[in-house]
Amino acid sequence: MVKWILVAAARPNFMKIAPLLRAIKTYNRLNGHRLIPYLVHTGQHYDYNMSEAFFGDLGIPKPDTHLGVGSGTHAEQSAKVMIAFEKVLVREKPALVIVVGDVNSTMACALTAVKLHIPVAHVEAGLRSFDRTMPEEINRIVTDCVSEYLFTPSPDGDKNLLREGISEDKTYLVGDIMVDSLLDSLEKAKNRPTLEKLGLVAGCNGGSADRKTGVRSYALLTLHRPANVDNGDRLSRILNGITRIAERIPVLFPVHPRTQKQVRLFGLENAFVFHQTPALELSDYEEGGVLKKKIHCFEPFGYLDFLNLMAHAKVILTDSGGIQQETTVMNIPCVTLRDTTERPLTISQGTNVLVNDDEQKIVSEVSKALNGVRRKSMCPAIWDGHTAERIVTILAGKQEE
Repeated sequence: MVKWILVAAARPNFMKIAPLLRAIKTYNRLNGHRLIPYLVHTGQHYDYNMSEAFFGDLGIPKPDTHLGVGSGTHAEQSAKVMIAFEKVLVREKPALVIVVGDVNSTMACALTAVKLHIPVAHVEAGLRSFDRTMPEEINRIVTDCVSEYLFTPSPDGDKNLLREGISEDKTYLVGDIMVDSLLDSLEKAKNRPTLEKLGLVAGCNGGSADRKTGVRSYALLTLHRPANVDNGDRLSRILNGITRIAERIPVLFPVHPRTQKQVRLFGLENAFVFHQTPALELSDYEEGGVLKKKIHCFEPFGYLDFLNLMAHAKVILTDSGGIQQETTVMNIPCVTLRDTTERPLTISQGTNVLVNDDEQKIVSEVSKALNGVRRKSMCPAIWDGHTAERIVTILAGKQEE
């Protein structure tokens, strides 16, 4: 029997951990229960809808250990994780630590494990935006440098690692693990009553809807990266563009707690309509039942509800890395509010376009999508929903050598 510790910290991590846990369960069933998964939740995200609710949506069991580190500066958060995680490693004595993504906990847990001579596997390795002002970029570089096994989602990841002097023997091209969760959950998400609750289907408050789907048109927005929300001038430029879009089509905006705080700090809250509950009211509609063309803000949604909103959106505006991947798989136009991306495949093969904080580009690219002008796109072949199976098979084989 071999114990593996898997680390989860923030919302994007949960979508990557869930397929790994399923794949371990399948491997054990086929090979005689050789692997013991031990789940550690660092508690880097402390909002319920951005943390525990995702466990339910994704079928993730209760964590074996919850570190409860909460918020803080990058240094404070990383230090808290390292101190608490070291105690777990000393107590549990795992044969392997698996970290995912690029949050502070990813780097902190990788460093802690390797200093105790415990091998580390990094899932979603090799991604680079080449912008070292991004905290996530530093986390990626450090984690990749100390990891023994590097699982990349696309060929550019392999090239980045090779360029940085990391041995090819440590690198494995396995595909995008977030796609595993997406494909596993999409039909379940579409059956959720999310749109009905928001009054976005035909028959709710009158008004017109798409003839094929019965869904009213809307754009979906996510915005949370510090580079965007901590700079008042930059945030204002982005919101100017989105406000112009909202003159044409309603914009739904599940607001990250950090973003909401910054919006109020910079006095920009007049650009939004804030809703206390995940539902729209009659006052939110124009005469005739058409949703008012505003930026409608909500508390964060759970994974399945948000996936439902993504699946039916006419266009998605975001500064998230994961959403760039998901929109490519679902063939939904994606307008990314950044000037770099660590996922270039979503541009070269997918539906993604970078607009940075350029108001004119934001409006232009969204207008193209609304007018039916679509980028020719394709989903990368290796993004097939079997990434976690490949990872577990490789790691189990290496541990038995």
